[in-house]
Parts: sequence; C-alpha cells; structure tokens
Amino acid sequence: MRFMKLSLVAGLLACGFGPVNAGYTPDFNGGVDVKAAVQAAIEAAASAGGLLPEPGRPESAGRVWISMERGDVSALDGALFKRAPVAQNKRLAVYEFETDELDQLSDGMYRTFARAPGFFAHDTLEGALEDLQAAPQPPARAYTLDQAARVKELAALPREEGISAAIRALAAFKNRGYRYATGVDASKWLQKEWVRLAENRPYVSVAPFKHAAFPQESVILTVLGSAEPEKVVVLGGHLDSVAGYGDNPAPGADDNASGAAVTQEIARALLEGGYRPAKTIKFIAFAAEEAGLRGSGEIAAAFKKAGVRVEGMLNLDMTNYKGSERDIYFVSDNSSPEQNAFLGRLIDAYLPYTWGTLKCGYGCSDHASWTKNGYPASYSFESTFEQHNPFIHKATDTLDKCGGNAAHALKFARLGVAYAVELAK
Repeated sequence: MRFMKLSLVAGLLACGFGPVNAGYTPDFNGGVDVKAAVQAAIEAAASAGGLLPEPGRPESAGRVWISMERGDVSALDGALFKRAPVAQNKRLAVYEFETDELDQLSDGMYRTFARAPGFFAHDTLEGALEDLQAAPQPPARAYTLDQAARVKELAALPREEGISAAIRALAAFKNRGYRYATGVDASKWLQKEWVRLAENRPYVSVAPFKHAAFPQESVILTVLGSAEPEKVVVLGGHLDSVAGYGDNPAPGADDNASGAAVTQEIARALLEGGYRPAKTIKFIAFAAEEAGLRGSGEIAAAFKKAGVRVEGMLNLDMTNYKGSERDIYFVSDNSSPEQNAFLGRLIDAYLPYTWGTLKCGYGCSDHASWTKNGYPASYSFESTFEQHNPFIHKATDTLDKCGGNAAHALKFARLGVAYAVELAK
C-alpha cells in the first residue's frame, strides 16, 4: 500500500500534475521550486484519497530516491527500471528505489560503464528533486602560490610506509560495506587512528558523523584555524568498499583504502610537522560512497545548511594504481575549473610530477556532492579513465595489484599537503 501511494506522487510529478493542481506546474528544465513541487504533489495525492508523510523526512529506513543521467538508464539491466521516473528534465531522472536495490544498481553501473556509483541517493524526495536544478556557482576567488618554503618542507614529510600500512589495515576487513558490521568496524578503527593524531593537540578534534539511514559513520578530523576558523578547507575520500553486491569479501585496497590512507597521511604530516593553518582544515573519510554518495551528500548538504564557508574540497578516490603515463589526473566534469588549474600549478611549482585531465561522468565520486552544493571541489585520480585499476569492485582489489607498496599514492599525499598549505593560509 505504501508503494502505491508513493507511486501516485511519482506519476503526478512526472506528468506535471495536469489539471489536478493548476496553481503550480514545475518546469524541471528551466528550474523548479522544489518545496512547491512536492507540496503540490502532496495536495494532489490528498485530493485523490492518498495520505503521504511530510517530504522532508525519510519515508522509511528502506526507501531512497536516486538521481541519474537518463542516457544511462537504457544501458542498464531493465529489471531495475520497470518503474516510472518520479521526475525528470532533459538530462536527469529521479527514481524511487528500495535501499536493498542500491548495491545492485551500483554494481550494474560499474559493469556497464566501468564507473560507480554514477548516481546520487537521497533519503528524501525533496533532496532528490533538488538535483534537477542547476548547481549554485561558488564565488570567484584568486588562487595564489606564496608559501614555497613551507610547502617544500612539509611536502617532504609524508611516508610511503605509513600509507601502505593503513591500506593493509583497512583491506584486512572482510569488506567495508556501509550496511555491514565490518564496515562499521572499519569506521571505528579509523576513528581510533585519527584520535591518536589529535592527542595533545587542543586545536585538533575527531568526531564521527552519524548517518540516520545507515550504520556506517563518516569520520571527521578537524584542525581549527588560528586566524579565520570560520573558513574551511576539506580533504577526504570514501571509506566503504564493495565487490559485486551483498556481504562479499571486498578488500578495496585501491578503491578506496588508498584515498582514506592518503587523507590520514596528509593529516599526520601536517600535524607532526608543527603546521597550524590560518583557516580550519577538515579531513573526512566518507561513508556509503558506493551506494550513491550518501555520506558525502549528507555532509556537504549539512555544511551548506549551516552556512559553512568551504574554501575548497579535494577528493582522494583511487590513488595507488599507476596505469597511465602521467602521475596525477584531475577530473574536469562536475568540478571547479579554477581549482583544478590551481592544483596543476601546485604540481608545476612544487612537485616533480606530471598531470593531465579526464572526465568520469555524473555522480562518479564524492567531489560531486560538494560541487552540487555550491562549493569549489576537485577530484585527483590515479590514471586515465580507460587505464584505471581493473581489479576494483572485486575480491582482487588488494595491495599486491599496486606493486605491494604505496609509491603512487605518496604523490597524492604530497599534493594534498601543498593544497592544504596554500589554501588554508
């Protein structure tokens, strides 16, 4: 019965309500007043005898709404899409899913397009409908390089052995699935490691970010800024891992123990190097990336709602498989062109590495959550899209497939140090 009631909303939103509610017809291609659209759907459903809960709350623990590119739908398993979209515009469509279907959808996206998740998942209909609007643009800013001595000193401090040790520890969990006990345990383990970094540093704190709809917690280490603490720089990558769908072994050494380990090593190098930023830096290990960017989506939206001034976000997702000629690649879509150029300048000025660009598509990793909330975000990647690690999303994603070390990931740790020092000054 609940599904039938919600399907009524899907039909009303997809069709623009017709004569049922002549007062408001949403134009998803030209922009939409989301609250008005959802309220209109509720009123129309009520007039037809349906009863719906308030749209700002999750319908149930087992229901989500996803946004994805319409062109991707036709290439996926048709059994998942024997349902009408709730709403759509020329590019995107919103669908109602059961939570248990998200892993299957993510797996289908990876098998079909070699990328995942490739969609956003939301606990509320209202949140999903916002994806149909154009993302707000971050304010223009100048990026300067004037911390050469400090950058070179601190960029020498990240250690390969620290990154590889963290990768091994995270990959030792059966999997780090966001709904499974081992995924929760991995988050707790990382929290303890980060608490050690904060010891005897009163300006450093560690806290979990608890998600209402699933048990795995994101982890946030905060280094409070000394001069402008209200301004925030974010570095991070996702914590979870998958192999197919279900409670399968998923070591996820590259995807994405490598990114979480690099995030940790950047924090360690800065703190042990005695660095105190002028602006606040937040290091984040995101939960539930593989299930539709759920962890980063919730955190970025919470920052926006609270009016947090995020100066920039650097996403670290898959950093340890050198499949291509150049060292570091920046994703050019759903990211900040200005910040991407700034990162390239950091490499040119301070690091002996080469860099290039690539595209990865809609909702391909956690940077996209920050971009759609109006923050400048970038995604640094290990290779070209065509040459990335072929062992991910399987039980074969182990450290030995990356040479048994973290030599490639070390480059990203040094870039992260340079990024933090020049942006949080």
